[in-house]
Amino acid sequence: MQPHCLLKYGEYSQFSLTSAEVLLGLEKLRIFIARLGPVSIAPAIFDSLPRFVSLYLEHSSTKGAQFENSSEIGVFAKLTNAYCIVAPGASQHFYSVFEAELSQHIPVVQSYIGGNRIVGRLCAGNKNGLLVPASCTDQELQHLRNSLPDEVKIARVEERLSALGNCIACNDHVALVHPDIDPETEQIIQDVLGVEVFRQSIAKNALVGSYCVLTNEGALVHPRTSLEEQRELATLLQVRVTAGTVNRGSEVLGGGLVANDWVAFCGMDTTATEVAVIENIFNLQPKVEAGLDDIREGLDTDDLLGL
Repeated sequence: MQPHCLLKYGEYSQFSLTSAEVLLGLEKLRIFIARLGPVSIAPAIFDSLPRFVSLYLEHSSTKGAQFENSSEIGVFAKLTNAYCIVAPGASQHFYSVFEAELSQHIPVVQSYIGGNRIVGRLCAGNKNGLLVPASCTDQELQHLRNSLPDEVKIARVEERLSALGNCIACNDHVALVHPDIDPETEQIIQDVLGVEVFRQSIAKNALVGSYCVLTNEGALVHPRTSLEEQRELATLLQVRVTAGTVNRGSEVLGGGLVANDWVAFCGMDTTATEVAVIENIFNLQPKVEAGLDDIREGLDTDDLLGL
């Protein structure tokens, strides 16, 4: 007989988890149990679920977050290997998710761009540089220059397609850009970001920054991208390419996901299956596997397995 149990959110409060994080962690429980091998799980495992959720989320390289009540965190954040920019005005928990993973490695900077909080859609960048639209004020530009590493170039771009984050998908070596982007902007992208630039659409969508998330490890693209187009993109980008979704089937990958070479942040609506695809394509899975031993040690494994 399968054990039944009623879980209460209050049981998780000591681990400083939101209800959405609890749901994400419990969904990942199925994957964790599968990795333990063909063993029988004792009812005692349910007593350790709060501890499991805390440990699994601690070791996972894919973190769930929400900006206010929105899972479209890619709208409000820009992540590279050298810096992370987040919009001001959210709850402290939103910032703590980023700071816990990044603050020891790269700066996490709160800033408006053009007076807007949709910073992830307005700017584009990599470890070499940052591009902001013409609407970015002098004060905001100076704040970014004071906050980002000295080696990061920052340029304000006069471009008709001003939502640069929607029109540019890049890593540290190559950039895909909207087919109609201005030639002068294309040159600025090459000079500031230090990348090779390709005019491209993805699954017939010109907004490549919205429908592709690209790191030096891989690229996640629109779910309707054909296998032939994925192979062409893999040749062009020189990284692995796969199709996927975030936030329970959303095709707008850039809106629900930000990633660099060692960590990814996705909206809280993202399912365990979607997380598994994200961890695989961005080569984050080994980091999760390495943490499983620590998770096992953190739990009373004999009780869990009924030994």
